[in-house]
Amino acid sequence: MSNGSFLDQVQWSAEGLVPAIAQDVHTGRVLMLAWMNRESLALSVKEGRAVYWSRSRQRLWRKGEESGHIQRLHEVRLDCDGDAILLKVEQVSGIACHTGRASCFFARLEDGRFAPVDPVLKSAEQIYGPGGAK
Repeated sequence: MSNGSFLDQVQWSAEGLVPAIAQDVHTGRVLMLAWMNRESLALSVKEGRAVYWSRSRQRLWRKGEESGHIQRLHEVRLDCDGDAILLKVEQVSGIACHTGRASCFFARLEDGRFAPVDPVLKSAEQIYGPGGAK
């Protein structure tokens, strides 16, 4: 293994991003997919919590900064091609999705359509206040 920074081992996209999968450290369930840049990955490791890059807002996004549903970081893995990150996290409150569900992967393909199969644990208004999800 090289003596360079772990950040240099990541194969960043042309936009300077890498996909990051958040997985529940206890159950193994996939919670969400987000994007990271060098700064967000470095901050995640430093702070011990998931920090992502919001492509829509073009800024760093600390998971749970508005909802309180932070992800405590337990382990970081890099895939064999160096172009995807796996974060093993403890999902505070058990809600990872802005829709109030445990996972962002709540819709299953059934009869040619994706249908929600996981319950809403908390409404968007309960999480974010009037106006709902951000």
